[in-house]
Amino acid sequence: MRKNNCFIFLYLFLTSYVSIVYCQKPHIIFILADDLGWNDLSFHGSNEIPTPNIDALAYNGIILNNMYAQPVCTPSRASLMTGKYPIHTGMQGPPIWGAEPRGVPLTERFLPEYLRELGYSTKAIGKWHLGFFRREYTPLYRGFESHFGYLNGVISYYDHILSDQYSRTVELNGHDMRRNLSTAWDTVGEYATDLFTKEAVQLIEDQPVDKPLFLYLAHLAAHAGNAGKHLEAPQETINQFQYITDPNRRTYAAMVKKLDDSVGTVISALQRKGMLENSIIIFMSDNGAPTVEYRETSNYRNWGSNYPYRGVKNTLWEGGVKVPAILWSPQIQQNPRVSLQMMHISDWLPTLYTAAGGDTSRLPLNIDGLDQWSSLLLNTPSRRNSVLINIDEKKRTAAVRLDSWKLVLGTQENGTMDGYYGQTRSNKVPLLNFNAIVESKTYQSLQQLSQNIFLPISNIDKMRSTRQQATIHCGANPAPMTPSPCTNGPCYLFNLGNDPCEQNNIASSRPDISSQLYELLKYHRRTLVPQSHEQPDLVQADPKRFNDTWSPWVF
Repeated sequence: MRKNNCFIFLYLFLTSYVSIVYCQKPHIIFILADDLGWNDLSFHGSNEIPTPNIDALAYNGIILNNMYAQPVCTPSRASLMTGKYPIHTGMQGPPIWGAEPRGVPLTERFLPEYLRELGYSTKAIGKWHLGFFRREYTPLYRGFESHFGYLNGVISYYDHILSDQYSRTVELNGHDMRRNLSTAWDTVGEYATDLFTKEAVQLIEDQPVDKPLFLYLAHLAAHAGNAGKHLEAPQETINQFQYITDPNRRTYAAMVKKLDDSVGTVISALQRKGMLENSIIIFMSDNGAPTVEYRETSNYRNWGSNYPYRGVKNTLWEGGVKVPAILWSPQIQQNPRVSLQMMHISDWLPTLYTAAGGDTSRLPLNIDGLDQWSSLLLNTPSRRNSVLINIDEKKRTAAVRLDSWKLVLGTQENGTMDGYYGQTRSNKVPLLNFNAIVESKTYQSLQQLSQNIFLPISNIDKMRSTRQQATIHCGANPAPMTPSPCTNGPCYLFNLGNDPCEQNNIASSRPDISSQLYELLKYHRRTLVPQSHEQPDLVQADPKRFNDTWSPWVF
């Protein structure tokens, strides 16, 4: 261990728990995947797409099996950065279009702004999607010292172009890869996942070890690219998945493989720099996978899988909002586990602020996120027993969870997205190679810490046991459900404690619980800020005005 890291061991003999409290602020590495399905990481029970680096992190950290995000990307990222439910920032509706003059209100402070006050370097890589029509909405004006990536919601993986289709006759096309405010033309042709990984490694290598780092690595993967390209990965990686018969699913698997490689490479860089022993690493997805095409994602189906959950991206079912998530830190490594502690993506702001040495009494009183740091470290009950999943006043849909109960109001996409979709683990695929986990860059990097503070799990039986605990088991998917008539239209009530896959609508048989959760939704509804939506500025925002690049256009 580095000599300038002082630490205190706190022993709780009843739980065999060891906490390591550093005097030096921890580095915080937040890796956010895009449109990654629950069933697309092998630690959740599927053998189809091995993810040994992510699995090694999961088996030696906390698998957060009760983590909620928002149904779609902009709202999730807004919630992460502000610590608020999207209904309190007006961001609860659709994602931001390229030509739309909209963003998270400038009155909102972002997570990196708080961390900079605590002495952190703050670096952003990859996707932004929180507004850019004015420079003031871009990363450098919202707490980040640097940004390398794209400002919109998606680009193609090699040419880094966003093609936005606004009607049958209107399409805007432009390059969207920037280093801070300058266009990065020199990166054209490089695979986006590799490009962002290389940037992350360089930032880590250049970071002074005694200066705490907040690195926000928001990958493009596993989001589909533009229509006509959709899924892209190096051919040599695609060739590793010949056992997957669907060519689109095969390419998607290669995209996830490149994402897994990225995680291992970043963790290896942290270890080589001497930063891993004092790091907090979070890996999660922003929402579920868009397994099938439908109106809201007509061009962005990625062939991901949310099995065994109901629903897809942009729906309020578990498959749209319950996301794969992992927390790793040496402070918790003596107690790796599968956690059912209820969390929401807004919780990360106060949680990481506390982990960084901040006093949450200095945070705004109106944030919705809860500080979960001590609950995670000590494996005590979550501070959260309810979560507002969303209220979309324009679609007239809403969902809330209280304890094990979940109420959903309205149908998803007029009833077209209320079922179960995508890969179900029924295909014949090779057995998972647990030795590949031990041989992964992540595991090997963790192994390097063993002589100091940490001995990673090498017992394959223990890995199998943890994997079994993290795997959700449900019966055969039922026939389409009929919603129950409720006060304001169709509704569904589930007891997720014994029905995690939302197969049995019991709203009619438990009107008492339905009424209780409906009152909770009404309480949240009273604080709702009307969702923002602006007509696209197809003339002024046209990339042709800016040398074929997507750029701020309001000055």
